[in-house]
Amino acid sequence: MNFDAPAGPNLIDRMQVVGKPYDRIDGPLKTTGTAPYAYERHDVAPNAAYGHVVGAAIAKGRIVRIDTAEAATAPGVIAIVTAANAGVLGKGDFIDAPALAGPVVTHYHQAVALVVADTFEQARAAGAMVQVDYARAAGRFDLASEKSSATLAPTSPPTMRGDFAGAFAAAPVKIDRIYTTPDQSHMMMEPHATIAEWAGDRLTVWTSVQTIDWGRRDLAKILGMPKDRVRISSPYIGGGFGGKATAMADVVLAALGARAAKRPVKVALARPMMVNGTVHRAATIQRLRIGVANDGRILAIGHETVSGNLPDGMVEPCTIQTPSLYAGENRMTETRLAVLDLPEASSMRAPGEAPGMMALEIAMDELAEALAMDPVELRVRNDAKVHPGDGKRPFSTRALVPALRTGAERFGWSARIPKPAQVRDGRWLVGMGVASAIRGARTRTSGARARLETSGRVVIETDMTDIGTGSYTIIAQTAAEMMGLPLDRIDVRLGESDYPVTVGSVGQRGATSATSGVYAACVKLREAVAQRLGLNAADVGFDGGRVVSGGRRIPLADAASGGPLVGEDEVEFGEELGKAYAQEAFGAHFVEVGVDRFTGEVRLRRMLAVCAAGRILNPKTARSQVIGAMTMGAGAALMEELAIDKRFGFFVNHDLASYEVPVHADMPHMDVVFLDETDATISPMKAKGVGELGLSGVAPAIANAVYNATGVRVRDYPMTLEKHLAKLPRIV
Repeated sequence: MNFDAPAGPNLIDRMQVVGKPYDRIDGPLKTTGTAPYAYERHDVAPNAAYGHVVGAAIAKGRIVRIDTAEAATAPGVIAIVTAANAGVLGKGDFIDAPALAGPVVTHYHQAVALVVADTFEQARAAGAMVQVDYARAAGRFDLASEKSSATLAPTSPPTMRGDFAGAFAAAPVKIDRIYTTPDQSHMMMEPHATIAEWAGDRLTVWTSVQTIDWGRRDLAKILGMPKDRVRISSPYIGGGFGGKATAMADVVLAALGARAAKRPVKVALARPMMVNGTVHRAATIQRLRIGVANDGRILAIGHETVSGNLPDGMVEPCTIQTPSLYAGENRMTETRLAVLDLPEASSMRAPGEAPGMMALEIAMDELAEALAMDPVELRVRNDAKVHPGDGKRPFSTRALVPALRTGAERFGWSARIPKPAQVRDGRWLVGMGVASAIRGARTRTSGARARLETSGRVVIETDMTDIGTGSYTIIAQTAAEMMGLPLDRIDVRLGESDYPVTVGSVGQRGATSATSGVYAACVKLREAVAQRLGLNAADVGFDGGRVVSGGRRIPLADAASGGPLVGEDEVEFGEELGKAYAQEAFGAHFVEVGVDRFTGEVRLRRMLAVCAAGRILNPKTARSQVIGAMTMGAGAALMEELAIDKRFGFFVNHDLASYEVPVHADMPHMDVVFLDETDATISPMKAKGVGELGLSGVAPAIANAVYNATGVRVRDYPMTLEKHLAKLPRIV
């Protein structure tokens, strides 16, 4: 099925099942501990051995010698894999750093050896016996020091419209500010974990990977084998957030270990190895220059950013939202990449928009103060009718102003006192903050297989994954809507590379892309049912488990009495609609904080997200995604920061004891509102995706609320108390 024109009225519009707040159908498995996560697959690969990863003790340099003799004779040891015996390893398309060091070391905790033994304890004990001598080289570990050497990022080319420099210079009101965001870690609950087994020249891995097809592609390239001889199974994932986008080191090492041991091998990365041995979000230094007229209209806006990574690693695209969010004829963005020798940076929790909005939306707050204008009104005044970056394309839908207005009314924004540090509640200084939210409405070709069983049940198979986002449920709802069945008559099977390929769980694309593939497969199945029953497919309805045509109501199961029927298809998204329309999801975040006037402690008191994200496929699972995203935004604003040892080039706080993330006690009541919207230009589902939208404006809304509470402007995240404690209002 090609999707190259706006969707007209279709079966999803009935909204008999889609759009309803069903409980997650995988919930009972997860709450009873019976969902089969990768490391716990006791139903596969019997007699699996255990692999322990020995990580590099330097960040940059060479391995001079590895002595594995003592480890090889330790109890239970079966094999030891190093670069010397692993064979030639290639490189995947997504990750730059090799999974196995040797002789060159590119980052701290890069694997230098995998020790395989009968038990985990034996493998770990033997791993401590591996002796490695290094020749340490000088490394680059400080973004600020390397900023001057940064070069333009080819994947995020500069944008320019009008005369930014001239308009900024002439603007009567302007700001020129620097904002910084730190290195951050995904810190998903489930570690990177894999079981690998070879059968001749065929490899099966049971693993935790967000995008099955990427993982299969990259693993095959690294191992130098045909892709069709790699099978990946990943039906349940305990969080990923971009950190498990493709095959990471655990997958490669488990495969190498299983080949060397000639038996299945399971590998799980310890928490410190996850932080330094996989990927993270890069720190950024961002410069915002915005010039406005006295009435608040933006005359010039410039956003420049620099982040660091390995030479061929990705850049953090912090300017991605700036061409789309606010009006203004004179504008520029520029994204630069500095080469660092830290562990590799990659996609994490709304890459681009999340850290980019952390700067842009504080800048808007600072402008509002300079103009003595309400921050909501300033944003409304700079709404755009067409895409500001090109001045041509209309937005498919753009509900930024309704989101701001709805949020302001629901949150009680009119009670906010603009002058900072005026509201007290006992020992607490109280303030409110606001920020816009934006996230690109993106799609990618996705397929599915729909099978009608002789029992009358429908089975959906697709390689889409569920990382805690509710994929099982919305896919089941789509199939139930299309086939006229109750939800409990749909069986959903996900995360297998043998199933039709989807985009996977990345970049807020998954929900609308994967359900569109299910939509297409069910169209084919409906046609097959009609043909089997001798009916005209164009005149057939499906309702209540029956096929309806004229005055006839035939049980759906009758169509499969001669054997199961299968419909398989994919939705291929053309480029035409993306060229004709600017496709974005919009929202607004409102936050109230309290800041202890004695200690500087920040406590969140209330939070509200208003989201306009096309059709909401399941408001219960969507709300769950948004409150999770708001929690992540709170972490980014107040506590999340990887501390770098700039002498030796590693992240010091590499566990959950020292890398702080929000817990239940940190979070207040969170309110979520979905605006009534459909977008026919996105997909047959008319949905945009919502998860990362729920994150992109949270941190700056908190920062702006802290300023309103205290009068102290913090431009360097996270806003830990030492950054404002000395500047708090004097205690009389």
